Amino acid sequence: MSALTLKVALTLAAQALNAGRSINASPLTVAVLDSGGYLLALQREDGASLLRPNIAIGKAWGAIALGKGSRALALDAQQRPTFFAALNGMGQGDIVPVPGGVLIRDAQGKVMGAIGISGDTSDIDEQCAISAIEGQGLRADAGVVA
Repeated sequence: MSALTLKVALTLAAQALNAGRSINASPLTVAVLDSGGYLLALQREDGASLLRPNIAIGKAWGAIALGKGSRALALDAQQRPTFFAALNGMGQGDIVPVPGGVLIRDAQGKVMGAIGISGDTSDIDEQCAISAIEGQGLRADAGVVA
């Protein structure tokens, strides 16, 4: 599979929400973007707060725009805050550099898109994204820094 289809994006969103429900996470919002950064699916659970869609999209968009999961972006933002402030002024969308934006890679490692999740702690958001991606037999790249 080389392109992220609407069907796969909707399945990923549903699986991410199911992962959240299985661990009693706070209400989540899930955004799935294709490799060009375009929104394919957005699901917001009842009770998710007003800005959650923007945050979820920002996590996924940042991962796509900079080519690494948002966990790595969080570290980068701590080390270069001025650079990240500038990025948010020049990009098509805002970059949210905290865990929860996970690149979706195919078996060969090619980026197919990204999932961004917001609603619980960043670690739980990320965990739900990884669960959904791996549940589809794809590779999740959260930007884990070794």
